[in-house]
Amino acid sequence: MAKQIKMVLIDLSGTLHIDNTVIPGAVEALNRLRNANIPYKFVTNTSKESSNLLYNRLTKLGFTVKKEEIFSSLIATRKLIISKKLNPMLLIDPHANEDFEDLVKTNETMNAVVIGLAPDKFHYEELTKAFRLLLDGASLIAIQKARYYKRSDGLALGPGAFVAGLEYSANVKAEVIGKPTAEFFKAALGNISPEEAIMIGDDVKDDVAGAQAIGIRGILVQTGKYRDGDENTITPLPTKVCSSFVQAVEYIIKKEI
Repeated sequence: MAKQIKMVLIDLSGTLHIDNTVIPGAVEALNRLRNANIPYKFVTNTSKESSNLLYNRLTKLGFTVKKEEIFSSLIATRKLIISKKLNPMLLIDPHANEDFEDLVKTNETMNAVVIGLAPDKFHYEELTKAFRLLLDGASLIAIQKARYYKRSDGLALGPGAFVAGLEYSANVKAEVIGKPTAEFFKAALGNISPEEAIMIGDDVKDDVAGAQAIGIRGILVQTGKYRDGDENTITPLPTKVCSSFVQAVEYIIKKEI
């Protein structure tokens, strides 16, 4: 079966690391996957860090990565902004500004609200500013719509609650860019067919269900945001449930999937 695998899509936060702590054995497991000549790509909804900062974080944690191996919702959002010639209000973390600062024209009217994970900006006045832009016809773009994520001190609210709040108040529907959208997974695969790919992640809905909806096999890992019984909340069930990324790689290499 391993010879039929032409791409392994790998989630980052919660799957390979939690903040600055590596999931035990993840570095070595990734090296095993590479040495087995099984192609992989990192697919992430992380919107708190620019592409450069994300790459630097991974390398500092000990992972051997190439920038072109990282496909993030930030990258996909940037492409959308350029293609639609938007001038966005950015509700994103300052560490992610690097990917967008050349796209914002301060002397022109903002015609889009782009929202990611931005704890410091999720306050009343900033959200009201975004709300007013939406009432004036600006489009709402969600870099991701995750319900929650795992921090070193426990689970924390994702941007999904704030996206939903703006949708409700302004009576609009956000265009969601990252996982679990089919477009995001298809863009990450490129010319690889879904049946020839596997997704490994800790989010049963965004990672696994999203991937399986277009025919990618899904491995749910019991790290990060995983909670007991998550695997029973989606249909079809995950292809595999593994204790961690280490076991997931073991299954792939041993052709057990």
